Amino acid sequence: MELELTLILLGLPVAFVLGWIASRFDMRQLRMENRQAPKAYFKGLNFLLNEQQDQAIDAFIEAVQSDPDTSELHFALGNLFRRRAEYERAVRVHQHLLSRGDLSQDDRHRAQHALALDYLKAGLLDRAEEALVKLEGTRFEAQARLALLANYERSRDWEHAAVVAQKLEAAGQGSFKGRLAHYLCEQAATLRAANDITAAESHLRQAVHIAPDAPRPRMELAQLQQHQGQVQQAYTTLMEGITNAPQAIALMAPLLATNALAAGQGAAALQKLKQIYEQTPLLDVLDAIVALEAASAVPSASARQWYAHHLEREPSLVAAANWIAGEKLEHEQFHPHVQRALDHAVKPLTRYRCAACGFEAKQHFWHCPGCQAWDSYPARRIEEL
Repeated sequence: MELELTLILLGLPVAFVLGWIASRFDMRQLRMENRQAPKAYFKGLNFLLNEQQDQAIDAFIEAVQSDPDTSELHFALGNLFRRRAEYERAVRVHQHLLSRGDLSQDDRHRAQHALALDYLKAGLLDRAEEALVKLEGTRFEAQARLALLANYERSRDWEHAAVVAQKLEAAGQGSFKGRLAHYLCEQAATLRAANDITAAESHLRQAVHIAPDAPRPRMELAQLQQHQGQVQQAYTTLMEGITNAPQAIALMAPLLATNALAAGQGAAALQKLKQIYEQTPLLDVLDAIVALEAASAVPSASARQWYAHHLEREPSLVAAANWIAGEKLEHEQFHPHVQRALDHAVKPLTRYRCAACGFEAKQHFWHCPGCQAWDSYPARRIEEL
């Protein structure tokens, strides 16, 4: 009995010493790990600043392995993967964050937003929509709605895009009346293709009401009326368009001249276009004037005279090509070759150019096929910019 007590008394100090040594070893190990994690983090940041993304990713992976509970490192790593178009790896990082039970509510919303961006970049629109909808009521709500709007536009889901645009406008995120008008015009085009003329006209009139200063709804309404043989109504619609959207007169002028002649309103349209041309000498307006003059009972000037008049005001290669088309040259046998060369030279000048991305096209677009911006194409052609 005394021997056992002696052993216990001797063992207590030994156990204490061993426990103290073990604790010191654990503290030293912990300090080493804590020093290694920031070191790896700063090393990765240094690589990132020097645009060495491969080395930065390796450093961040090392840091995450050393301290898997650090959410900021996960976010940095996920963003790097997304920037490198490694969307599958970015998705895995952000899904891992969302699966953690110790993540704060704000970080959970942040991870959800990052995951939605991963899906958007990867082109997984259905999954992106599902992820973005979950951000309603969070601090990422406005960003999510804008991304959701772009997602719906990309998939041409105009009805859902309109709902999101209305929410954004109600939240004071800007005016979306122009976009809402475009969505209605897009839906009207689909209805017209399906031969549902009544519904198409209803959508266009609603677009005119929402955005009275937008040129597209009135132009497409006039085209629909012209298609139905309602040329007088089309002429009236276009005259209203010129008043409400004078910035798009160059786009409306050819359509106005056609419907004015069909409705017997050529003289009135000619007078209006001449007034506009005197203030703003645009080639499309000039072409409409030439067409109306040619159909007039008593033309005041020939086409060549109009183009010569334009050249006095503006140095235009397009007008010069149109003028020389009817001119008699000293060596007339070379005229076709000269004309062909001029026509080839003016082709790039008659295109339209997106003011946002510089994408050029023969026709005017309301929605740029290059950068997806709305109303980024000026109504004027490249030569007149």
